[in-house]
Amino acid sequence: MTRVDQLRKNAFTSDGFDGYLLFNSYNMLYFLGVPGATALLIPPDGEAVVYVYGVNYEQAKAECKGFDVHLVRGDENLLTKIAIQAKTSRIRKLAVDNIGVKTWHTLTKELAPEIALEVNDVFVQALRAVKDPQELELMRKAAQITSVGVEAAAESIKSGVKECEVAGEIEYAMRRRGAGSTAFETIVASGVYSAFPHGGCSGREIREGDLVVVDIGATFNYYCSDMSRTFVVGKPSEKQQRIQAVVKAAQQKAFEVIKAGVPVAQVDAVARQVIASAGYGEFFVHRLGHGVGLEVHEPPYLNSASKDVLAAGNVVTVEPGIYIPGFGGVRIEDTVLVLEGGAEKLTVGPYNLSKK
Repeated sequence: MTRVDQLRKNAFTSDGFDGYLLFNSYNMLYFLGVPGATALLIPPDGEAVVYVYGVNYEQAKAECKGFDVHLVRGDENLLTKIAIQAKTSRIRKLAVDNIGVKTWHTLTKELAPEIALEVNDVFVQALRAVKDPQELELMRKAAQITSVGVEAAAESIKSGVKECEVAGEIEYAMRRRGAGSTAFETIVASGVYSAFPHGGCSGREIREGDLVVVDIGATFNYYCSDMSRTFVVGKPSEKQQRIQAVVKAAQQKAFEVIKAGVPVAQVDAVARQVIASAGYGEFFVHRLGHGVGLEVHEPPYLNSASKDVLAAGNVVTVEPGIYIPGFGGVRIEDTVLVLEGGAEKLTVGPYNLSKK
């Protein structure tokens, strides 16, 4: 069964939908396998229709197998074309995934009175959240490449080296191993800046005794990975070692409870309790993790407010951290595959602060 057929099975038998319109680039990439589409209309039956402008038309014709590729010329109105096709396909209730207010009003008028329009991306997100074997193969490769990036970080972090120089070595190593791109802006945050969870990467020179948080990700055939490790330049202090041990214990405890059927809030709570019991609860300032796939942040989100339950095939991060302003921070993160009876870490690398 194709992904389009699976969406039809899930969405068209629920809530009365008989058509799906996608504008979100990642949602379209999930179904098409290649980027560059402007819109994707999935009718009740027959081929789904891909709308592309001239710059991407020839590639779409060559690579979007099983789809009806429509060229949108510069003097044509995209929404009018979509509305005409939707009416021709006898759609009566059309779900749309991502749309601005202006586009909503225009498209609603174009579709009226035959077709009702409703914002809904629940069914697409549900499909994307559970990775199939082909996706997992790509994500394993992305994770392997990212793990190589952490090795490059460990080798290049030294006193006197700039954060941006370390980032360059990381990204070069990942590209050499086949990365399509970085999954997000590389983070190499040192010293007091390591206490900022998204501390970024600057021209600051790393110094002896600094905590250095490295948060990186590679893509492979558009699929992402996400990994963090924390290093110390020189001999770690007693306080640095203590914080590292707490964060590592929190990650391990959370990992041990991950399996299909477990509420994500429970996983978050396990890690948070370890950190709170050690006296650092106020310094764990973000959710435990998030889903990973075509986007580096996607459902399910591992936080205390979520009602989601883990399913086999989910790929999530587990990334507890302690961030003490004026002192520094420690984060440990792995990309993890949820299995029926447990979990598997896709990213691999040492957890010790010292690089030796």
